[in-house]
Amino acid sequence: MPDGTASHPFAGEDILATQRTAFLTEGPPDLEARRAALKRLKRAIRRNSKRFQEAARADFGNRAAEETAIIDLGPTVQAISHMRANLRRWMAARYRPTPLLLKPGRARLHYQPLGVVGIMSAWNYPVALALTPLATALAAGNRAMLKPSELAPATADVLTALLSDCFAQEEVAVIQGGPDVAAAFSALPFDHLFFTGSTATGRRVAQAAAANLTPVTLELGGKSPVIFNEDADLERAAGDIAFGKTVNAGQTCIAPDYLLARPDQVAPFADAFTAAIRKSFPRGLADPALTTIITETHLARLRGLLDDARARGAEIIEPLAASDAAHPHALGPALILGATPEMAILREEIFGPLLPVLTCESREKAAAFVNARPHPLALYIYGKERADIDALLTCTISGNVTVNGTLLHYAVDTLPFGGVGESGIGAYHGVEGFRRLSHAKGVFQPGRRHGARLLRPPYGKLARMAARIMLR
Repeated sequence: MPDGTASHPFAGEDILATQRTAFLTEGPPDLEARRAALKRLKRAIRRNSKRFQEAARADFGNRAAEETAIIDLGPTVQAISHMRANLRRWMAARYRPTPLLLKPGRARLHYQPLGVVGIMSAWNYPVALALTPLATALAAGNRAMLKPSELAPATADVLTALLSDCFAQEEVAVIQGGPDVAAAFSALPFDHLFFTGSTATGRRVAQAAAANLTPVTLELGGKSPVIFNEDADLERAAGDIAFGKTVNAGQTCIAPDYLLARPDQVAPFADAFTAAIRKSFPRGLADPALTTIITETHLARLRGLLDDARARGAEIIEPLAASDAAHPHALGPALILGATPEMAILREEIFGPLLPVLTCESREKAAAFVNARPHPLALYIYGKERADIDALLTCTISGNVTVNGTLLHYAVDTLPFGGVGESGIGAYHGVEGFRRLSHAKGVFQPGRRHGARLLRPPYGKLARMAARIMLR
């Protein structure tokens, strides 16, 4: 098949034109064609799993093969399986009720593909954040162009090879390059543009898309809080949060970003968190299961956040011992006790294994703290009393929520995934993703006789009666 890679000079306009022409010429793919495309993609991921694991290790410096399989490859394969299993039902026409005056007509929705979808993926989960949106676009019957992150070049190369083997360029194409290519890519007149990344970059992408009136899905980030209710199980929470802050070295958009706990919960939680970290990484900073920070620049920023918090009076607890054998980009998890809102670590998204802890006397004050800031992409609540949990769910606005756990809502394919406000626009996963990348075309077919025909000029008694009924 043709090579799906474009190199300089920027070839995005030509590829987009080719894909759009093919889409208009060949028309929407049927159910079997879409399921076959998803099957090819799933088989290719599984066959190339070792290559992806090696590429991730090269991109991150260190990332365990098991971690890549569990957090990057596995969720992508599961999402594709879910799409294939449910696609017939998602594609079926949906019938809607007909107004009284238009009976016995029939109203229905047809989901049709948009055309060509542009996808800009992020470096932190370079497989899942590229191929899950791609699979969604294919399930909805679209063509797609993918711009992977330049910060994960080894994975981008594997993606390029894999997709060019699976698809012709007029179906799926990959365009690699740096920020200049990303800027040009976001300015193309796609039928939909899907972006995963930071809020700051998301603003620029949305502005570029707006010039073409291109609709966007923005999967961004933000500061996702953890709230402890009075009856929170601290041992369970410590293990869950330790996982959420160390998987992929905390370089996860839905990683717990800060903790709101009661004063009497802080010390026992800190002890349990320290024990959980040491159990997970018995070899300290040299442990092979410890993913490292993606670049020296990112590492320097995280160390700067720690230095700022320390200078402003925070107590820093770092559970893992240093080691001469540690990778240069290794950064151990740290608790920042006594954190205050003026610290940089509470003003910026952390995107690393650092967890500031703030004290709040009540659930109401914790909710007020969250609500006074931009809506988070995720929210985590720990507690046992259902009424208290429901109260927090009701009074806070966020993306998805996991109760008594962290990160797990992402893996539930029947739930939509997306942010609100500064944490994102639109949602995908499952049927919501299919609908997001489809056009819901309303179709009405009137019966041979319907009441509205009696309301045409010249207006008489029936028209006046119908007007009174409609204005009730």
